[in-house]
Parts: sequence; C-alpha cells; structure tokens
Amino acid sequence: MNCKILRSLVVAFVLGTTSLNAQTIPTPKEHFGFNIGDDYQLANYTQTEAYFKKLAASPRVKLVDMGPTEEGRHQLMLVISSPETIKKLDFYKDIAQKLSRAEGLTDAQAKKLAHDGKPVVWIDGGLHANETVGAHQLIETAYNLVSRTDEETMRILDKDIVLLVHANPDGQEIISNWYMKESDPKKRNMSIPRLYEKYIGHDNNRDFYMMNVKETQNISRQQYLEWMPQIVYNHHQTGPAGSVLSGPPYRDPFNYVFDPLMVTTLDAVGAAMNSRLNAEDKPGYTQRAGSEYSTWWNGGLRTATYFHNMVGLLTEIIGNPTPSSIPLVPNRLIPNAATPYPVTPQSWHFRQSIDYSVSLNYSVLNYAARNADEMLYNTYIMGKNSIERGNKNYWTLSPKRVEQINAAAAAGRKADSAANAVTGTRPAGAAAGGFARGGLSVKYYDTVLKNPALRDPRGYIIPSDQADFPTAVKFINTCLRSGLLIHKATAAFSVAGKNYPAGSYVVKTAQAYRPEVLDRFEPQDHPNDFQYPGGPPIRPYDMTGWTLAYQMGVKFDRILEAFDGPFARVPYGELQAMPKVSAPVAAKGYIISGKVNNAFIAMNDLFKAGAQVFRADDSGDFYVASSPQVKSVLDKAAAEWGVKAVAGSKPKKATRVKPARIALWDTYGGSMPSGWTRWMMEQYHFPFQVVYPQEFDAGDLKSKFDAIIFVGGAIPAVTTAGRGGAGAGGGGAAANNNVPAEYSTWTGRVTAEKTIPQLKAFLEAGGTIVTVGSSANLAYQLGLPVKNALLETVNGVSRPLSGDKYYIPGAVLRVAVDNSLPATWGMDKEADVLFDNSPVFKLDADAASKGVKPILWFDTDKPLRSGWAFGQKVLKDNVTAFQASIGKGNLYVFGPEINFRAQSHGTFKLLFNQLYTAGR
Repeated sequence: MNCKILRSLVVAFVLGTTSLNAQTIPTPKEHFGFNIGDDYQLANYTQTEAYFKKLAASPRVKLVDMGPTEEGRHQLMLVISSPETIKKLDFYKDIAQKLSRAEGLTDAQAKKLAHDGKPVVWIDGGLHANETVGAHQLIETAYNLVSRTDEETMRILDKDIVLLVHANPDGQEIISNWYMKESDPKKRNMSIPRLYEKYIGHDNNRDFYMMNVKETQNISRQQYLEWMPQIVYNHHQTGPAGSVLSGPPYRDPFNYVFDPLMVTTLDAVGAAMNSRLNAEDKPGYTQRAGSEYSTWWNGGLRTATYFHNMVGLLTEIIGNPTPSSIPLVPNRLIPNAATPYPVTPQSWHFRQSIDYSVSLNYSVLNYAARNADEMLYNTYIMGKNSIERGNKNYWTLSPKRVEQINAAAAAGRKADSAANAVTGTRPAGAAAGGFARGGLSVKYYDTVLKNPALRDPRGYIIPSDQADFPTAVKFINTCLRSGLLIHKATAAFSVAGKNYPAGSYVVKTAQAYRPEVLDRFEPQDHPNDFQYPGGPPIRPYDMTGWTLAYQMGVKFDRILEAFDGPFARVPYGELQAMPKVSAPVAAKGYIISGKVNNAFIAMNDLFKAGAQVFRADDSGDFYVASSPQVKSVLDKAAAEWGVKAVAGSKPKKATRVKPARIALWDTYGGSMPSGWTRWMMEQYHFPFQVVYPQEFDAGDLKSKFDAIIFVGGAIPAVTTAGRGGAGAGGGGAAANNNVPAEYSTWTGRVTAEKTIPQLKAFLEAGGTIVTVGSSANLAYQLGLPVKNALLETVNGVSRPLSGDKYYIPGAVLRVAVDNSLPATWGMDKEADVLFDNSPVFKLDADAASKGVKPILWFDTDKPLRSGWAFGQKVLKDNVTAFQASIGKGNLYVFGPEINFRAQSHGTFKLLFNQLYTAGR
C-alpha cells in the first residue's frame, strides 16, 4: 500500500472518529439550555451528573464514581486522555504509584518508568459551592477536552492523564437550585439558609489531613492511594480587589519539611500559567506578595498535596453569574513582579472567568505534556530524597535552629570577651571562634546542626497500652488515608531500652511522604512574620501549628536511631480495626475507663437501652450494672469501638448520670463550628437538637433542655470596665422579607436584650451551658468576676494588646488541667489545646467565693507546642477555661477550641463531660 493511500485512510479514520465523537457528545448549550458562563445561569449537580454521563460515551473518557457524598449523591471523576491511554489506565496508574512511593527503585528503573508513564494532572471544581466558577469551568473544560481536535488538545490527550473531579456535588445542587429559583434574574442570590456541605460548609477545605467527611475521604483516596497526581489544581474564588485572580507562585513562608524540588516546580508551573494569560492578552494575574496565600499550612485540598511531593495549585478568581465589576484599586495599577500585567477597572461577566479558567487549565496540562518525563522522574527524586533523609542523620532547617545558632554565637562571643579581658589580647577572628568572612564561625553551625540530640527522628512508636488507644487507632487511620506507610508490631519488642507491647504501631520516616510523617508528629516552627521590624504581624493563610498527634492526645515516642523489630507492614490504605477487646461475663457490673473517648459512644448506647450509668467521683470511670442487654451493648462497643469493659463493683462514691436534653446553637446561613460539633455529636451518639436564636428568646428553656452548647460566634461581645469580650460574636441574620417562610424561624441573633436574660434564667433553674471560643463573651454578659487578660491600659483606656506585642493565630499550646473536677474527668494534668487568638482570663480576687473555679490555665511563660505564639509570656498564670456556679446551674467557659474542626480529640472530653445530668 503506498504512502498516499495510507495517509488518506488515517485521515479518514481520524475524521470519522471526530465526527462520531461530535455526534454523540452534545454541547453544553444543547444539554443545559444555555452556554456555560451565560449571565444569570447556573447548572445544578443533577444536570451536571447527567452531562458527565453523556461525555462518558466518548472513547477519551472513563467515568469514575469516587463514592457517596454526605447527602448520598455520587461524587464523580472524569478520567480523560487518548483512547489508547484510556484502555491502559491500570498500567499508567501502577507507574504513578511506583514513582510516587519510590520504593526499591534504581534511578535507571525510575527513568524507564518515567519514559513509559504519563503525567497525571488533577483539576477540580466546586469545592466551595458559592464560588460558582469552579464547578462550571469543570464542565467547560471537560467538553473542550472531549470535543476539540486542535494540535494542543491532541498533544495533551496523547501525553497526559487528566482527572476532572467534582469536589462538592451536594453544594452545587444547593447553591444552583437556590439561585435559579427566582424567576427574575436580577433577584437571584446565593444567600442560602444552611451550609453548602452538610456539616462543614466552607471548612470542607480544612479537612485534608483529618479526612472526617465522606467527600474528603473520596478525594484523598484518589490522590494518595490510587492516582498520585504530579499536579493538583484546586479552583477557588474570589480574586483580590483590583485583580482578576491570584495564583502561584505564593508568598513565604513555605513549610520547611518540603523538598525544595517541589517548591521550584510549583514556581515553574505558576510562571507557565501567568505567561499563558499574558500571551492571550488576559491581564490581572497576581502572585507572591500580591495575595495572602502561602504554602505553609497543611489541611487544604491543594496544601495537603505539598506534603506528598505533589505540585498543588490554587487560583482565586473573580466572577459570578450575576455580572459584577473590577473596582479601581490604584496600587494594583502599577506593574511589578507580583502583577506584571495589571487589569484596569471594567465591568465583568461570568463567561470571562470561565474563559480565563479554561486557559489556565490548558496551560497546566500543556506544561505537564511538554515536561512529561521530567515531571514523572522528579516525583521519584523527591520520594527518593525523603527515603534517604529518613535513613540517615538529618536536621530540618527552621527558625528555632537559627535562633539556637545565634544563641551559641552570642555565648561564644561572651566567653571570648572574658578570655581576652584576662589575657589582654584581641579576638583572633574566625580561627579563634569569632566571625568568618561574611558570617559566623562554622563551629556554631556544628553546635546545632550536627548535634545528635537535635536531629530528625528515624521514626515514631505509638504504644498499644496507652490509656486511649482507640483514639490512637483513629490517628493511624488518618495516616493510612493519607497514603503513609505504617507498620504494626506482631509481638512485644524493645527499642532504646524501652519495652513495647504487641499491637503497637510504628511510623518510620524513611518513606516517600516523609514531609507528611513529620508534619503529623513534629511541631511546626512558624517564623515571626511581620510587615516590617516592629510592625504589625502578617496574617497567616490559616493555622500556624496543628500537629495532629498533639491535637488528638496520642502518646508516642520519637526514635532518633535506626530501629527494627517484629513489625508487619500494613498494606497501603488498609484501615485498622479497633483493638480486639471483649466484655467478660460480670456478676455485678462493668467498669469502663473515662479516659477513652469512645466510652461515650458506649454510654450513650447504654442510655438508649435503658441502663443506669454511674461515674466514679474520683476518676470519672463509668459503672453499669450487669444485665443481658448491657452485655449486648458492651459486646458491640468492644467489637466496633475498642471499648474495654472489666468486671467490677459499683464504686463507693459514685454519681448517677443521665443523658441531657442537649441544645446546639446554630444560625441562619449555617455556622461551621456548629456543623463540626453536630458531626461530632452524631459520631459519639449524643442526642441533641439544633436550636436557633428565636427559640432561645422565647424562654422557658429549662422545660426543654438540660444543656446548651454555644460554639464560637454565638454570643455578642461586651466592652465595659475592662471586661472586654472576645470578638464580635452574635452570628446569624436578622429576619427579613427575603427569607422563605419555611426558614423564618432560623433568623435572628443572640442579643444582650432578649437572649441573655433567658440564658441566665436557664442557668439559675439548674441548666448547664458550655461556651467555646469567642462565646466566652457570655461570662462578661452575665457580669461574672473575670476580666480579659489580654488588655493593656493606655492613657487610662483599656484596649486589646496590639499585634506587635501579642499574636497567636492558630497554634497548639500546653495548659495545666485541674483534673480533680468532674468537668475534666478522664484528662491528664496537662493537655495540648488548639488556641486561635482565644480568650484568656484574669479571675477577680473574690471569684472563688462567687463560685468560679479554674479548669485550664497557663503555668509557664512558654506554652507554645506547635506554630507561632508571639508574646506568649503574657499568658503565664492566666486562666483559659473555668466553670461558674449560677443559681442551681453551671456555666463552663472554654477559651481554646476544644472541638476544633473535629480534630482535637485530646480535648473532646472537656465537652462530653458536661453533657450528662447528675444525681437525678
């Protein structure tokens, strides 16, 4: 067959395939009835799901159901590539896994895999459902990749594997239906009455190292156990005022555990994105100092990827279906390194944002296609580097190490000066331990960064005999969901002179995702980050310290030397069952430790079964009399939750407890802290009712409830006589004519005039109120004998300490605990708490006589455990949680976030202990 005939056949085949593809794939307008990006038009998820199924008819597409959402919808992913690649997805997925884990590969083998493999690029949309560009650019991008036949698209399909992921199906359904329900386009809005993720709304981008909710679990499984993409692109809104969007590269600081190759690759991809828009005459991209985003924090969809050697991309773009405009921000009009091509003030339409987003997606996909071998091989290099660092003595550079070097140098200079004063000689420079040319003597570096005691651990051991081992297993399961390599001891063993029981878990740092390992166990060392010396602090993107093992109260040992033992490797991602325990046959009854969080699940199930439950007055351990029904509940608790019951007698001093009738505050529009608490209450089987301000205002609360929970944002502040509040609080929305009738009872807010008197009456009648975070304002509203400890007096006026004197924006702090109180049953004498510029108190001299007792306080001037705590010395001897007797009832005030994002298991008991009634 001659070449001309062959070429004709090939062209005919391609045209035929393209024609078939065009005939079977409808345009978005044909399916939705409008073009993606048309003003005043949004697609809901039901329509989007149906369209994705139509796209799946293309040979370029495989449709994957990642799992159910919290509301039971199917969370879908489109895998898009060339038809040839689609037929071999398992082959390419295996290559991606091998290169990402870097286990047992030689450089030559890795290069061969990189040559044979294809870059995997993740692009998602819709995570924050009211940021409607995200879900809609996903639809438009999918159609382009499935329908287009231009040279660039065909190159991308040939070289890349594209994962298009819907990050929040429930949210798109809620937001779009709400927006489109108005027949008049000018009245359309997104002011929905509830959170757009069942429990956590906007915080669905704060769950990616904990992985509590189903959507996060679905996404993490694909990212860290299935596909291991080299690039993860997470679309968001909205761009900084005066710009169209912000994107990579990001501002400092980046986290010090990262491989530098990840950081520089991130910068390179960001440059490609910016250049693409400039080439297409699309101005308004800002980067680095042009926005607030950094790469320090773990926990977001794109930020968690950095700890897995993946290039995580975030763009924040303007645009909504309701037309808007770019305002005039004069400083944004000056071209600079942050914004090389400024945008001018103008009107803006939804379609423009869609076009920008598709261009950005293509720039990322094109970068991966043109740098395919390098992207894949560099994934292996970063994993190999991590394994090598975990197998040798290694010191992670960080601010605290620099401070130690400077301290050693200062001590050295002082010693040298003293010696010179005795001998009458001058310093001899670097050779004598003084300054080297351009810096300090290297000996000070060696003092710190060659000090064996300061090196990174080779691994961590989590003993199976710790008091709350079921919570430690939950921690291990978060590690497994994150793709970490875990080992479990099959027999007792010894390391560094300490004995450990069988069933203990081992997490070694010699693995590809070493940054993630260190991040879960080691304190984060955030730098002092100020706008200028002596100036105000630069607000971090999110938390500065979050060490999950600390938050969860997990006991572990850091092992600095290489070690081994009878360790069985846990298969990647294989979630661990709770420890195998059983409830014995007991003649009298059962005792269950109050130190175990899961014990509250068992107690709540026992209450439902009609059992009588007691708590020992000295320890808070639970006691329940034996019966066949009790045995059945405890057998289930042992099998499912690892709750160990032992046979025993009722303690001599014990208090009967009953389930409280619990009210949980919420507000119109939804409160994320309330949503997280709702999720927690369901997990631990507490019965409760969500209550809105109007019902509190109606009074007679004690007839309906025994305990009320006010999370942060519920209670308004008071600012009188130095008893200043802790944030605005109040939450909610006032009733208005635009709220549909079925939601009218959700409106309103807690007020000093109407609500506080009803809450006081509830307490006086014997009720319990628990406040968390800024809702500590209730103590001031009630006039309790406590003051805000974080005030200073200037010219006779009290005001909050300025940021250049005190600033703790989300960190883990250590507090002292009065664990003799029923409020703290099951707690140790010290605890790690999540502290986010949280309330701190000084008790008045007569506070004790008025029924106020400290629960948590700072007994040191250096309580920082992880993160950034500037000016922390002011905390010493001040109280951060207390209880107060008010009439027949009790108020429990917790400044720290004891239930922070359902992560801080180590302080859950501080909430749960207050949710039972006593002595009735």
